[in-house]
Amino acid sequence: MTDTSPQIASAQLGTSAPGTQSGEPPRFDWNAPEMRRGFAARHRANTRLQIYGLSAIALAVLLIAILVGSLVATGYQSFVQTHVTFEVFVDPAKVDAADPAKGNFRLIVRDSFAAQFPDVTNPRDLRSLTDVMTADAPFIVRDRVVADPSLIGQRVEVTMPVSDAFDQLQKGVTPRDVPETQRKVNDKQIAWFDTLAERGQITVPFNTALFLSADSRFPELAGLAGAIVGSFYALLVCFLISFPVGIAAAVYLEEFARKGRWSDILEVNINNLAAVPSVVFGLLGLAVFLGFFGLPRSTPLVGGMVLALMTLPTIIIATRSALKAVPPSIREAALGVGASKHQVVLHHVLPLAMPGILTGTIIGMAQALGETAPLLLIGMNAFITSPPGGILESATALPTQIFIWADSPERGFVSRTSAAILVLIGFLIAMNLVAVILRKRFERRW
Repeated sequence: MTDTSPQIASAQLGTSAPGTQSGEPPRFDWNAPEMRRGFAARHRANTRLQIYGLSAIALAVLLIAILVGSLVATGYQSFVQTHVTFEVFVDPAKVDAADPAKGNFRLIVRDSFAAQFPDVTNPRDLRSLTDVMTADAPFIVRDRVVADPSLIGQRVEVTMPVSDAFDQLQKGVTPRDVPETQRKVNDKQIAWFDTLAERGQITVPFNTALFLSADSRFPELAGLAGAIVGSFYALLVCFLISFPVGIAAAVYLEEFARKGRWSDILEVNINNLAAVPSVVFGLLGLAVFLGFFGLPRSTPLVGGMVLALMTLPTIIIATRSALKAVPPSIREAALGVGASKHQVVLHHVLPLAMPGILTGTIIGMAQALGETAPLLLIGMNAFITSPPGGILESATALPTQIFIWADSPERGFVSRTSAAILVLIGFLIAMNLVAVILRKRFERRW
């Protein structure tokens, strides 16, 4: 038979039983061995949980640091560009003053650059010498003369990028101590380049062309201006469509729609659309906007419409959450003073929910900015040498520009790709910071 006396029971529970026979309640003994062992186990479990959490955070920070560090280590070189400065004699015998654009600028630039090395007379060496300059050098001089015809017959000092091979040499990417057959530049070209550097004709300024020039076949001239402008137009179209439509849909579903089977089905489908892969929206845009409606390919208009379809579920969900966060007392007070349902929503609920709505919208737009697959499917990866002038002109975007450069065989595009990724990450961080600032600035606590 089991002994169930108060003394044994109190000992098992860590309590003391003095006075239990006189009817006094048992006192809890916090210093009992069983209680101490239980507290120690709880503290160990709590410590383990904290260690797991800190380890997860440290791992995430480490991976982000590795990612950003690798991008910076590879891409920082693209933020500077090697240039060469020399005098160009705009020979009037080779340029027609009536139509300067038709001048023989290739010969003008070649002769002017060869004048830096009078001892180089071999035709083969002359061709190798001109390889120091960018292949676009004649067009750079031509554009300057066309803009100012008074330069004809004068000596003009010009500064232009060197070719990618010598840019990589200057930045240390191309080693000098390897056999000549293992590098793109030969020993003579290195000697000429070093001579120019000793004369002070080689400079490495900040690469403004990375932000002010559009794409090019030559890495030393390629920039992100066309991609930035194309992304801006696409996001503008996306915002003008998704913001009002998303808010209107969310307000109707949350404030006016009757709760029932159809509203539940619609809500489930909206939540499912938010998880659909972006490539599906690209296929939809390809089939509907390009195939059925016949809209122009590779334009920010189509890109923005596709991104709007992808962003709508995110905005609707964020807007509904912001509307739910408004206390019911706001609605009841407005109805109590005689406001109609739409006046309650437009004048009271929606303004109070706007900070959350704006935050969700900016986050959705930031997600759209980084999407690549849907833009590739509608052709926004075309080779565009100038920024688009509107939403109906062919354009590219930052993610697709990164894709194009990553697929290019030239060595210079490796650092250009990393630099473009850093620029894209910078835009994403800026948009998320704006979302955080808006949330903190207009946040209401109830």
